[in-house]
Amino acid sequence: MSRIYAVHEAKAKLSEILRTVNAGRSVTISDRGRPVARVVPLEPAEDLDGRIAELEKAGAILRRARSRKPVGMIARRPGALRRFLAARD
Repeated sequence: MSRIYAVHEAKAKLSEILRTVNAGRSVTISDRGRPVARVVPLEPAEDLDGRIAELEKAGAILRRARSRKPVGMIARRPGALRRFLAARD
């Protein structure tokens, strides 16, 4: 069960909320008694090269011809950004 903070309390106790989330627990923010947001711990950081390889395999990105650097990537198909953002959730 996550701890619930009212908006005014959350603004005053942001550091406490971040410590709670950093410890692996979620926090709910409520406005006038109605839950409106949830602060949750982030997933562990992914290996960038591995994630780039997954996106290439899925056809979401394409590397520039003479470069192995991810900076030169371009969208391969329409909707690549939408698919990329959906894959992040």
